[in-house]
Amino acid sequence: MADDQAALGALESELLGGDLRYTRVEVAARARVDVELARTLWRALGFADVDDANVAFTDRDVEALRTVHELVSSGVIDDDAQLAVTRAMGQSLSRLAEWQVSTITDVFAGEQALSPEDATAVARELVPVMEGLIGYVWRRHLAATAARALTGTGAGEVTGGMAVGFADLVGFTSLTRHVDEDALAELVERFESVAADTIAECGGRVIKTVGDEVMFTAADAQTGAEIAVRLAERIGADEDLPDLRVGVACGTLLSRLGDVYGEPVNLASRLTSIARPGSVVIDRDMATALEGDERWRLRRVPPRPVRGYTLLHGFRLRRADDPAPSSE
Repeated sequence: MADDQAALGALESELLGGDLRYTRVEVAARARVDVELARTLWRALGFADVDDANVAFTDRDVEALRTVHELVSSGVIDDDAQLAVTRAMGQSLSRLAEWQVSTITDVFAGEQALSPEDATAVARELVPVMEGLIGYVWRRHLAATAARALTGTGAGEVTGGMAVGFADLVGFTSLTRHVDEDALAELVERFESVAADTIAECGGRVIKTVGDEVMFTAADAQTGAEIAVRLAERIGADEDLPDLRVGVACGTLLSRLGDVYGEPVNLASRLTSIARPGSVVIDRDMATALEGDERWRLRRVPPRPVRGYTLLHGFRLRRADDPAPSSE
C-alpha cells in the first residue's frame, strides 16, 4: 500500500513539474495575492475546492498565480478578463488532457492498465514533448487569430456577412442506445475528424464540438456555403456515419474568448433543427448574399414555427449541378 502511494506520488510530481509543498494560504502569500482570489482562480480553472490546510500546491502554482496577478497589476488585463481567460483556459485544456491520457493509456497499455511506475516513465518522456507541441500550436493559432483581428474578422463585433453554422448527426441519441462505448467513441472521433478537416481546408474555423454536433464560422457566405455542403457530402458518403443536417446563417457576430454570439447563431441552430437528413438549410441573409452565384441552387422551404420564432423562413442549399430529389 505504501509503495503504491509512493508510486502515485512520483507520478503526480512528474506531471505537475514539482513536489507538493504549499497550502493555499502559503501559495497566496508567496504570490502576494489575496487567498480568496487564489480560491476563485482555482475554481475558474475547473478544479474542486481544496481545504486551506492541505498541502496541494507546487512552486509552479505560485509562479502561475503571481504571473496572472502581475498581468492585472500592470494593466494588461482587468479583473473581469483575468477570470474569463482563466475559465476559458481551464475548459479547453481540461478536454485536451482527458483526450491525451485516454489515448496514451490505450496506446501503451492495450487491454492492461498502466502501473503508476510505467505511467511515470511515459510521462517523463512524453510530457516535455507534448508541452512543446502545445506551445507551437498555440503560437500558430495566436498568429492566425491576430491576423483575423487586425483585418476586422477576429475579436470584437464582426460585420460584413460572417457565416456561422451547425452540423448535427441525425439520430445520434437513438444510436447511443444500440452501440457499445468503443463503437460510439470511434464514431464520434470519425465525425470530429472529418468535420475538422473539412472546415479547415475550406478556410473556416471550428468554434466547438459537442459529441454529435460541430459549430463553425466562415468569413463570408460563399465560404460558409462551401463548408456546409461539403460537410453534408462527405458525411453522407461515409458508410460508418449517420446522415448530417446543417444550418447556416449570415450576419453580425460578437466574438469573445473563442466563442461567438448573436442572432445568426440562434438562427443557424434553429435551421439545423428543421433541415432534413443530408440537407443544408440557410437563412434569408445568406440566401441574399449567394444570389447570382452560379455555383449554388436555392429553394425556399415552407416556414416553420420553432422555439423563439413564430415562423422561421429558410432556403434549401445545394450545388447547381446536384439533381433535386424526386420529393422536391
